[in-house]
Amino acid sequence: MGACTSATSESVDRIRRELEALADPAYRDFQAKLVPTVDPARILGVRTPALRDYARRLASERPAEARAFLAALPHETYDENNLHGELIGRMTKTPAEAFELLDAFLPYVDNWATCDLIRVPTFRRDLPAVLGRIRGWVAAEPEYTVRFGVVQLMTLFLDDAFEPEHLSLVAGIDRPEYYVNMARAWYFSFALIKQPAATLPLFERRPIALDVWTHNKALQKARESRRITPEQKAYLQSLKV
Repeated sequence: MGACTSATSESVDRIRRELEALADPAYRDFQAKLVPTVDPARILGVRTPALRDYARRLASERPAEARAFLAALPHETYDENNLHGELIGRMTKTPAEAFELLDAFLPYVDNWATCDLIRVPTFRRDLPAVLGRIRGWVAAEPEYTVRFGVVQLMTLFLDDAFEPEHLSLVAGIDRPEYYVNMARAWYFSFALIKQPAATLPLFERRPIALDVWTHNKALQKARESRRITPEQKAYLQSLKV
């Protein structure tokens, strides 16, 4: 943050102090177990409802400070990164504005929880543009940028905007990281539930189209859903490799 102006630095310091005041030490210890890729010393322990309420108030009541905070990368704590993700969704009015902020922020995301909490309502204003960015994200180098792309494809493109070629986009990701492949399995489990006609052939194919771990994990997560019948669950079980 050496390049920050004095006013920006004061805003960032104030926001960090306010997050520290919201922290729950017991929750910090719990959260540390859920995000093992984050140094526990960087976790304050702000609970998600409190973080979202704070983000809402900061964006609406102190937008200049919020924008100063968004410009002050990298952040020191896990909770500041979570706040940053929340603010992107709350403060952007167009997909283009969100893309600019995400391009700056995603390389600093270092865990699945920060990645998955980012929701950008304005994305729905231009889904073709978002799909183009998703193609770039899933082909990127940073692990959690790839995961972000998969999660956004799952969130935005498994209902009316679904196209069968989206399955190939996720199937074609060849990465060793656990949190990337868990996102892929999560995506395919929802695809099996929401778009079975297009997705089942991918799992019926032999040899299988996916790596064994992602194939089986997707089937497992789909079988855990209450939205499919016992007969459908039995059939998915039969596709396990």
